[in-house]
Amino acid sequence: MSKILICDDLAQEGMHLFQNEKSFTVAVKTKLPLDALKKEIADADACIVRSGTRLTAEVIEAAKRLKVIGRAGVGLDNVDVEAASRKGIVVINTPGGNTISAAEHTFCLLMALSRNIPQAHESVKKGEWERKKFTGVELYEKTLGVLGLGRIGTEVAKRAQVFGMRVIAYDPFLRAEKALQIGVEVVSMEEVFKNSDYITLHMPLNAENHHMISAKEFDKMKKSARVINCARGGLIDEAALAQAIRAGKIAGAALDVFEEEPPRQSPLFALPQVILTPHLGASTEEAQIAVSVDVVQSVVDFLKGKGIRNAVNVPSVDPEVLTQIKPYLYLAEKMGALMAQLLEGQILRVDIQYHGEVVNTEVTPITVAVIKGLLTPILAESVNYVNASVLAKERGIKITESKTATALHYSNLIQLEVRTDKKTHSLSGTVFTREDTRIVRMDSFDVEVVPDGFLLMISNRDVPGIVGQIGTLLGENKINIAGMTLGRDMQGGQAKTLLKIDSPVSEAVLNKIKKANNILDAKLIKL
Repeated sequence: MSKILICDDLAQEGMHLFQNEKSFTVAVKTKLPLDALKKEIADADACIVRSGTRLTAEVIEAAKRLKVIGRAGVGLDNVDVEAASRKGIVVINTPGGNTISAAEHTFCLLMALSRNIPQAHESVKKGEWERKKFTGVELYEKTLGVLGLGRIGTEVAKRAQVFGMRVIAYDPFLRAEKALQIGVEVVSMEEVFKNSDYITLHMPLNAENHHMISAKEFDKMKKSARVINCARGGLIDEAALAQAIRAGKIAGAALDVFEEEPPRQSPLFALPQVILTPHLGASTEEAQIAVSVDVVQSVVDFLKGKGIRNAVNVPSVDPEVLTQIKPYLYLAEKMGALMAQLLEGQILRVDIQYHGEVVNTEVTPITVAVIKGLLTPILAESVNYVNASVLAKERGIKITESKTATALHYSNLIQLEVRTDKKTHSLSGTVFTREDTRIVRMDSFDVEVVPDGFLLMISNRDVPGIVGQIGTLLGENKINIAGMTLGRDMQGGQAKTLLKIDSPVSEAVLNKIKKANNILDAKLIKL
């Protein structure tokens, strides 16, 4: 029975999904100190957190059975994704559950910043009536600069357009056609800083963009510019922000997130031009229900083998797509495993080409399957669909994939080429039916191999008598031949003899085959 550890409070609507699940035990253990958390997670198969619990590398290392981590929310600052990936643990978040809540909160702060609403509210409660002091600015015909046009950034842009604002955006991964569809002008980050009346951030926090807005960025902005951050603390250098406001370089700021949460001391506290909220972007009833339901359902589906959704460290595959690509995944992994047993030397580059019908499917998981199959026979550590790409990258292996719509002689074809510091080998495989996959080419030889079980691969001169001599030798050693395929580069040249056998050959028998007349090499392949 699988154990699911819940480390932070979830909405009851999410918890109710466990009621009819008989194959899980659910342990709700919130606000655990480090040692207790390590003890509880040691035998857990799944762990679900919000933002309160930190799953560090130390905690993840203590997990002996953990297969999946679910984060009820978008940000993963509190989960060491790299450590999870190394251990083959799938990390799932809920990117869509709080989109509207975060977008609405961003726009609330933008409007409050424009009309000094919190400051005016406090003034009236003190018995004051200072209308002139709180004169604001209109949004109409102002320019909003959006840094990061993902789900939340897009929703903010839509709301800004309704208010008659011009929207410009910077996003290094933004497709031009998407921006065109929503009426947003794509510009450089420099242009966002230079031309915006309001700048809103909607980007993840990583090593590359830590303090992406600091003193030199504030120097580029209009003196009337206002900055809003409902994304991640750390994107803005808070000390530089305070200095820019004090110096009159920008007009104000509104922050919902902070580098340290909660912020104990900050120069921003004393500035009347700054509005601060305690990380409320996802704090609506609707968002909390949505992320709780999403994360619980995703974790349950994963544990029940119903596919992967919203994983950040492995391609997400819904059940329908998984059914469609399953034979390709099988073929790809077997091709990788076969290739690993052909290679000599250090792997430098892996090129995967997809031809024909397979290009109409999601090929990223198929590429991962190739890498998993390739590395599993080589590495002592466990290799799976989560950590395969990470392990390849750590070893400096360059991986490329390409697609073409046609495949000569086949309706679909996967071609794998692996270059080492000594030699380059290639394989081609095809899916005939959902249950019938074949290797159809090895290097320069046309073959037809069912990729499973034991294969005896023999390189020989293309002369008569090879099959008889090998068959006799195997028969004498009680090894049955289940199938055979032959290929040659030219008549009288070199040939490949591939025998599917029911049991492995011993090292002694393999050496006898290698010493037989006209045999160049022989290998036992285990698939």
